[in-house]
Amino acid sequence: MIEKFAKNALEFVSGALLVSLMLVTGVDVIGRYLLNKPLTGAFELTEMLLGALVFASLPLVSRAGAHVDVDMLTGCLPAGVQRALAVLIGLLSAAVLLFFALRLWVLGNKQFIDGAHSESLNVPFAAFAWFGALSCVLAAIFGLIEAYRR
Repeated sequence: MIEKFAKNALEFVSGALLVSLMLVTGVDVIGRYLLNKPLTGAFELTEMLLGALVFASLPLVSRAGAHVDVDMLTGCLPAGVQRALAVLIGLLSAAVLLFFALRLWVLGNKQFIDGAHSESLNVPFAAFAWFGALSCVLAAIFGLIEAYRR
C-alpha cells in the first residue's frame, strides 16, 4: 500500500515536473522570438526542473526494474547463478544509492546553512539536494524489493 502510494505520488510529481519544463521552455521561446522578451530565469528553471525530474523518476525506474542491463554473458550461466547475481547486483545498487543519498543529504544541509541559492531567481538549493537524497533512498528500497521479487 505504501509502495503504491509512493509510486503514484512520484508519477504525479514527475508528470507535473515534465509539464512545467515544457511550459517554461515554450513560454521562453515564444517570449524570446515573438515578443523579444525572454522569460527571466528560464535557464535556471530548466536546470532545476530537469534535475528534479531525473530524481523523481529514479525510484520509478528502480521499482519497474527498468535500468539498463547488459547481459551478454549472464544468459549462459545456470539459473541459480543468474538469480544470485541479480540479488548481488540489487544489493550493490542499493548500497551505492544509499551512499549517494547520504552525500546529497549532507550537501543539502551545507547548502541550507550557507544559504546557497540560484543567481537570478534566488531559489534555495538545499531543497533540491534533500529531494535527491530522498529519491535515492526510495530508489534503493524499490531496487531491493525488485531484486527480492526476482
